Amino acid sequence: MPPRRRNDDVDYKYMQLIDASSSINQRVNLIGIVIETTLPKRTKGTDLSCSLKIVDETQPTTLSIMFFAETAEKLPRVASNGDIILVSQVTISSRGSEVYAMYNKKFSSFALYEGRDIGEKEFASYQYSRKFSFREQDKRLITGMREWLMHNKIEGLNDVMLLREIKKGERLNLLCKIIHVQKVKKDKWILFFWDGTDAPPACIETKLEDEMENPLPLHLEASPLSRDILCTFPTVGTVMRMIIDQSYRISVNNIYTNRWVKFVNIKCEVVAGLWQGELMPYSALRILSDDDDRVLDCERTYNLRVPSKWARMPFTSFPWPSHITETDHPDVPVVTLMNVLTHAEVTCKFKCVVRVVAIFPWRADDFRSPCGIFRIRLTLEDPTARIHAFLYAEDGIKFFGNDFSADMLARKRNMLLGIEGDDFEHTLKNVSINPPWVECCLKSYYLDKNDAWGSRNYRIFGTTLVC
Repeated sequence: MPPRRRNDDVDYKYMQLIDASSSINQRVNLIGIVIETTLPKRTKGTDLSCSLKIVDETQPTTLSIMFFAETAEKLPRVASNGDIILVSQVTISSRGSEVYAMYNKKFSSFALYEGRDIGEKEFASYQYSRKFSFREQDKRLITGMREWLMHNKIEGLNDVMLLREIKKGERLNLLCKIIHVQKVKKDKWILFFWDGTDAPPACIETKLEDEMENPLPLHLEASPLSRDILCTFPTVGTVMRMIIDQSYRISVNNIYTNRWVKFVNIKCEVVAGLWQGELMPYSALRILSDDDDRVLDCERTYNLRVPSKWARMPFTSFPWPSHITETDHPDVPVVTLMNVLTHAEVTCKFKCVVRVVAIFPWRADDFRSPCGIFRIRLTLEDPTARIHAFLYAEDGIKFFGNDFSADMLARKRNMLLGIEGDDFEHTLKNVSINPPWVECCLKSYYLDKNDAWGSRNYRIFGTTLVC
């Protein structure tokens, strides 16, 4: 049912945000444009809390409103930043030099409206609290706010980065789409997000000879995602992970999946050579409309990239990957490792541009069995995924050429991993590697025909490592 109506009251006024600092400890009514939303968190009691940052025509003045409720459903669920909120009977408070508004669930109320004119439903609130009462004067206020929004640029809504621009350890605002949330423990989830671009390749700090005891992980989650889930992921562009604890769980899992958002003040770190986002105590979330210009730009770029013959190569490999490898199929279009993982047929051939980030066994003397057969496992990565691929028998011979001396094999191994110098074995050393992008041909196969997906494997073929 719609919110209750009340008679116009000349004493019922909305305060401009610029005047809030002079109204400490007073109850006021506010109207503003939502520019920032924090994720709901549990308080020390039984409630959940979140805050919205709003702006009005007195910008750059902004004001945060703290909300409290028994459940996440009773907190404001902003559909898109740029929407309008009306709040009644909130108390203006201060902490040091910071002025903010405090929502009291006993007597305060709110209503949310889309920030653009939506025709016949232009004054229909898409969420309102139980105590909110609508009045005719609100129509004029909402209309005025929409007109102001249409003709003014709001500071802080457009300062975003893409995944291809991230840097380790820096605070940043990130535009992305949340595509999946996976529960990993009772109180821990992993959030997966994407924007269609490739995160830059990270240097990998590793002890290379430990690949047997401590192999470089293929993913940050403890167990791999099912193929059904992977098939819902985009095949181009990095899907980054972010670990979230229980205090964020309800909001992210129930509200924000499959939505374009702007993360505010998050950090990106590198774990085992894989990028991972980190929420900070001061992080916030801005929900974006599907017709936001920045969202449309991302989707347009992605849609142009997918059908291109060569645009599936990693961004940082352009104009072309390293020439240290050659393949038997130079004119075959490149696909991503996510294409390989999600391909409908198990037995298939592909060409990819990848980095070799680990090799097992590590010692060149162990690349071949006692009877001379090559048997090597390479860990390959591109911006979309990591996989294990095997070099076996005649494929290993083609890959390494005719000189199988330990020194030559070690030299080629180091070249593949991006290791410089003549200390070929690097035993007992931690090294930082930044492997080059190389072309290789892959074929998928399975060991057990009754368990095709569970036993899918990959081999390198038709590829030669040249000096």
